[in-house]
Amino acid sequence: MDIQGRKLIKIATAGSVDDGKSTLIGRLLYDTHSLTTDKIEAIERSSKQRGYDYLDFSLATDGLVAEREQGITIDVAHIYFNTDKTNFIVADTPGHVEYTRNMVTGASTSQVAIILIDARKGVIEQTYRHFFISNLLRISHVVVAINKMDLVEYSEDVFLKIKADFDVLVGKSDFTEEQITFIPLSALKGENVTRKSEHMPWYVGNTLLDHLEVLEPEDLQESAAARFPVQLVIRPKTEAYHDFRGFSGKLYGNTLQVGDRVTVLPSGNESTIKSIHFFDQELESAAPGSSIVLTLADEVDCSRGDMIVKSGEAPSSEKSISATICQVNSKALKVGGKYILQHGINRVLAKVDQIEAKIHTDFSGTEEAEQLKLNDIGKVHFRLSKPIHFDSYHQSKSNGAFILIDEGTFDTVSVGFIE
Repeated sequence: MDIQGRKLIKIATAGSVDDGKSTLIGRLLYDTHSLTTDKIEAIERSSKQRGYDYLDFSLATDGLVAEREQGITIDVAHIYFNTDKTNFIVADTPGHVEYTRNMVTGASTSQVAIILIDARKGVIEQTYRHFFISNLLRISHVVVAINKMDLVEYSEDVFLKIKADFDVLVGKSDFTEEQITFIPLSALKGENVTRKSEHMPWYVGNTLLDHLEVLEPEDLQESAAARFPVQLVIRPKTEAYHDFRGFSGKLYGNTLQVGDRVTVLPSGNESTIKSIHFFDQELESAAPGSSIVLTLADEVDCSRGDMIVKSGEAPSSEKSISATICQVNSKALKVGGKYILQHGINRVLAKVDQIEAKIHTDFSGTEEAEQLKLNDIGKVHFRLSKPIHFDSYHQSKSNGAFILIDEGTFDTVSVGFIE
């Protein structure tokens, strides 16, 4: 929930060229009254200048000059809109193969993925990649928006054929927890986006917006062990808080409660949670996603970069890891390469021990590779200068992800997901 008591849902969109992704987002903004008057006037003016007899809602989202000129999405944009019940953040990500890195990074914090399919084209190669990436990122809820139904005469047979083809693709996935919802729509005409379509009486499901509004954030959160990386040790040293020693950070995975027995890593020292603070409030428990301050009953060694976990629920601690990585830098990743691996707020030195395989994003398997180039996805084994305390990405997104940083330029080289 946000501070106004509304739900917050984070969405990633993906679609191929001319699938109508930008038009769909623009339609959502327009129908939820999230566009300013001057923005609407600019859309009307630009649409008229281009000779369109309709409003080109894609102009609401394609912000870069190059995007407007080419009619494609290049960069990731974060777009905000809301209803009376829900606040939405949309990561509008590119769908083209040369921008795979943008989609991976843009969708990495999303709870829902909307994959657009042009009803005239059906499931194509890029659809495979979009679904593969949603699987890779373990996005638990996927909406397959079959767009441009107005151009296939709102045919139920076309919809069912695309649904059957996509179900074959779902059968190739190893992520069995994800939920798939199919919605036929026309973003340009506004059919089944925010209002029910009279042209598709055979579709009995919710509109896209209604479907998104009934989702509950707690149902979209991963179920994982509690992880509390310590960001800062708080010692006010004032008269009122002379002996106060708290540990601030953001809680991931699961709840923590006063009285819970916890372990501090890497020392392994144990204690009990004495109190939980949120601004000027003192809480009995804290939910995942909360930024809080913990105090412990014992004077244990704990500093920035340490991790507090429930006793008996410790993560793995190793000096070597295997991970699936996406290369986001034009400088290829090669065996023997040395990098800085940032896991949470901690940094360790890492060496590429082995490139196990390059992964085909069409679910067709893997191939041997001596290097991973920009936008490639592959399995890599690393040796580290010291242990990190990690979970597999399947078990914990927050504690199973990392980035690789170039030692010389400090550029981000790769994003990784621990096996």
